[in-house]
Amino acid sequence: MAGELIKLTAAELAAKIASGEVTAVEATEAHLARIGAVDEKINAFLHVDREGALAQAREVDAKRERGEKLGPLAGVPLALKDLFTTEGVPTTAGSKILEGWIPPYDATVTKRLKDADVVILGKTNMDEFAMGSSTENSAYGPTANPWDLTRIPGGSGGGSAASLAAHMAPLAIGTDTGGSIRQPAAVTGTVGVKPTYGGVSRYGMIAFSSSLDQGGPCARTVLDAALLHSVIAGYDEKDSTSIAQPVPDIVEAARNGSAQGMRVGVVKEFRGEGYQAGVMQRFDESVELLRELGAEIVELSCPSFTKALAAYYLIAPSECSSNLARFDAMRYGLRTGDDGTHSAEEVTALTREEGFGPEVKRRIMLGTYALSSGYYDAYYGSAQKVRTLITRDFEKAFEQVDVVVSPTTPTTAFPIGERVDDPMAMYLADLCTIPSNLAGNSAMSIPCGLAPEDGLPVGLQIIAPAMAEDRLYRVGAAVEAAFQARWGHPLLEEAPSL
Repeated sequence: MAGELIKLTAAELAAKIASGEVTAVEATEAHLARIGAVDEKINAFLHVDREGALAQAREVDAKRERGEKLGPLAGVPLALKDLFTTEGVPTTAGSKILEGWIPPYDATVTKRLKDADVVILGKTNMDEFAMGSSTENSAYGPTANPWDLTRIPGGSGGGSAASLAAHMAPLAIGTDTGGSIRQPAAVTGTVGVKPTYGGVSRYGMIAFSSSLDQGGPCARTVLDAALLHSVIAGYDEKDSTSIAQPVPDIVEAARNGSAQGMRVGVVKEFRGEGYQAGVMQRFDESVELLRELGAEIVELSCPSFTKALAAYYLIAPSECSSNLARFDAMRYGLRTGDDGTHSAEEVTALTREEGFGPEVKRRIMLGTYALSSGYYDAYYGSAQKVRTLITRDFEKAFEQVDVVVSPTTPTTAFPIGERVDDPMAMYLADLCTIPSNLAGNSAMSIPCGLAPEDGLPVGLQIIAPAMAEDRLYRVGAAVEAAFQARWGHPLLEEAPSL
């Protein structure tokens, strides 16, 4: 029974719980057992909240017995990226500097999940403060890809994506600053959505780069992602960047997927040197599939996209250098050297030396330099001008097409350790995803097959204008259905290495 439950989609599991065929406690216990059986190999979870999850599940079962109305995902287990504050549960952001910190409040996303009776299994591993593309920058060790335990599961949200691919949870929450939902989804064969900037509240989400960070849903199917997205999205007065307008009917779009009559843009700048042959083969096949499904394919050029990576790695570090200034050993988290012999400034310096990892220090230094007197206009100011050009290129593109498609990542999952000492090679993993973050529009990654040279998953990225997520789900669901009709969905079975 437990083995069958962990293979169900979130929608299927929710239906069984609502009908009483399965209890929420049974569903939760099945996934907790799976975590106990396989997570030692994967390291997807930093904290498993067994008692809290079972208490939530028991409450769902009690509500059903009382005849209370349940939400569409009531009783379904979920893995939460360890960037969202969760009352009474450790929240580390993957960093030693927050080791042992217990938040006194819930993030808005956490609260909305609880209000919807989604069962939170625990907190997932991540690159420290969401800075990375491989989950190797976590202070608590790397996460492995369930497809091949010697390879990365993407980053920064590798723990959330790996938990889905290994059937430890049917749903997960990630965050996307430069691709950290979509890139892990691509390399683990799962679905990940970056909502419009401001479409999901950032209140209680530990900040990396405030003008780029965005929480979003992770799942194994497009419909599951839509159901989760509808739970967490919407205006929040606690977040000054939150958009005060209705969320499109994304669940309806996912249930009735169609590419018929859609104009689909293919950007020439999203290919060329550095792209793996097998990734491009699967992408080109996906474009042909969209044509067969009735879409009109339009060739586009967005010249500013070639500068997106450089602009991002000035803007994001600059904002991180400001956001991480709050970790000063005075208010919360780690404190080192407070023995009466050091000044407050020395305690702060010693704490940051011990508490921050190499990638975080690198980005703080880059950002501080870019913001410094005499360099602000040359670096940060220029990067913001490039950001404007990228936004304009997207606006021109969406005058001609409904959505844009590209590979999600230039390559499949690379071996753990391969790029640790080469930051530029690591940063290139986000080549296709960064433009959407800079422009603030919505984007999705769905599986589009396996690369022939290594048998690892490839992701198809679909990009839509701001607050047009229904287009993502409509096209994504159509492609997903066509792929499953032809080749099946391997991740609804057993992950290869497990």
